[in-house]
This record gives sequence, C-alpha cells and structure tokens, in this order.
Amino acid sequence: MQKYYKSAMKFFAKNPHTNAFVHVLGGIGIGFLLAYPVAGVHPVRWGLLFLGLSIAGHVWAGYKK
Repeated sequence: MQKYYKSAMKFFAKNPHTNAFVHVLGGIGIGFLLAYPVAGVHPVRWGLLFLGLSIAGHVWAGYKK
C-alpha cells in the first residue's frame, strides 16, 4: 500500500493536469449526488459513474511507473 501511495503521489506531482482532471471528476460525482435537479431521474447513477472514474484515475496513477 505504501508503494502504491508513493507512486500515485509522484505521478500526480509530475502531471498536475491529470491530477486536476481526476479530482474534478470526483467533484462532479459528488455534485451529482447532492444536486438532484441537474441529473434528472438518475442522479445516483451519474454520481457513481463520475466517482468511479475518479477512483479509476487514482488507481491508474498508483500503478504508473
């Protein structure tokens, strides 16, 4: 776990645009979960989709060398 964390931090430090993109996806996901009118009838699906993409971005960054 420590190796993954260090790898992710190193990757995000070298790639600030990727860092911003991944965290914006997470923010959009949280926003969809909090704002029902914007998402229409399926806010949880949209929110979980964006949060899933954000988590996938974090996992991807952790395994980048």
